[in-house]
Amino acid sequence: MLASLANTFGNCFKIPELKSRIIFTAALLAICRVIAYVRVPGLNGAALEEFFNKAGSGGAVGMYNLFTGGALEHCAVGALGIMPYISATIIIQLLTAVVPQLSKLAREEGGRTKLIQYGRYLTVLLCLLQGAFITFGWEKPDALGQGLGRLVLYSDQYLWWYRIQTLLVLTTGTMLLMWLGEQITERGIGNGVSLVITIGIVARLPKAFQGLKDMFFPAGDMEGKNLGHAAALVLLLIGVIAGVIAVTQAQRKIPVQYAQRAVGRKVYSGGTSFMPLRVNYAGVMPIIFAGAILSFPQQLFAKMGAYFDWPFLMKIGGKLTEGTFLYLSIYGVLILFFSYFWVATQFNELQIADDLKKNGGYVPGVRPGQATSDFLHHAMTRITLAGAIFLTVIAVIPIILTRLMTIPPDVAQFFGGTSMLITVGVMLDTMRQVESHLMMRHYDGFLKKGRMRGRF
Repeated sequence: MLASLANTFGNCFKIPELKSRIIFTAALLAICRVIAYVRVPGLNGAALEEFFNKAGSGGAVGMYNLFTGGALEHCAVGALGIMPYISATIIIQLLTAVVPQLSKLAREEGGRTKLIQYGRYLTVLLCLLQGAFITFGWEKPDALGQGLGRLVLYSDQYLWWYRIQTLLVLTTGTMLLMWLGEQITERGIGNGVSLVITIGIVARLPKAFQGLKDMFFPAGDMEGKNLGHAAALVLLLIGVIAGVIAVTQAQRKIPVQYAQRAVGRKVYSGGTSFMPLRVNYAGVMPIIFAGAILSFPQQLFAKMGAYFDWPFLMKIGGKLTEGTFLYLSIYGVLILFFSYFWVATQFNELQIADDLKKNGGYVPGVRPGQATSDFLHHAMTRITLAGAIFLTVIAVIPIILTRLMTIPPDVAQFFGGTSMLITVGVMLDTMRQVESHLMMRHYDGFLKKGRMRGRF
């Protein structure tokens, strides 16, 4: 098995075009990692890094630091990460589904290019807003953690210079990451923006392995402690990875029959195809939305209760702390809600049924038009429930491991949640693209024996 994978990986470098794409992608991802370590001038990044080392990667700030590849904790140029661009893209997609003008523009020739341009403009605006938030947050670090110390090295008379400089640097860093991601998509291999996030997550693996080692073999004691727990964690990790791969690739194939149709003087015979409906259609978005929404009420109630000295608000804030039963219950309900919300805004069964009817296609046993639309809606509703339940289970595993089993957050984040879903999904997509290049040149892909079937 390992020999076949090694042989297949070697075949990737026998194809000149694929070799150049892989090297180009690796070089640009290396630049992304450099951006995550180059600190903004005038900041004491060592103090913030020490805080994250002690606090771990839990909470909303820890999740954002994860998406930036650790750039936030280093006070780096790429502290905003690629998230403003992703947020802008999501906002444009949602507006396209509800705003008729944008929906019409998306169907026009060249409309997609304009929407991408609108997304870039919105990215700059979000960078300025989020950059201002982080800039003032570094100026007053007690908002992140008590006793964090002063991060800004400028004196008070130069604070406005620090603010303007830092805001411009952070915005430029995000725009550079966005450009690098687009270059990888165009000239490299895989989805560039997704790979930028994935490489930041994978870069934290050494820290997770070190945390796992310290948990079972503290202070260099290698005699072997809690080996049963270690084996259970390994089996859990294997099971989670297998489950994520299975559900990510799972789809229901709706058969589609095409009737004979005449185009000019030619008559094209009908055929049979299928329409794939993905079980996990929403991907990782419901988990991100649910986590972002739940992070605000807890802080709001806690701060308001402390400010006005209202114990009942502080009690509610404590009940909404990550890991409590109330938090997990609301978290699961929000994931279910956003799974259906995403499908409702992105899956247009009316348009799909109309396109099938125009092209002479129909689902066997279902009348074209409204009946086909109702059938697709019913089928998508049922499989979305399975995908949403799966997302809920995957999302709560790291929280349970952290809060109930006292496993470090840096270790628990790789047993589920957004880290696992993003990493596995991006790796599968990249492998598909690599395999398409191999198959075009008559090589077996990663899912076969890794031997050459012909010459190119």
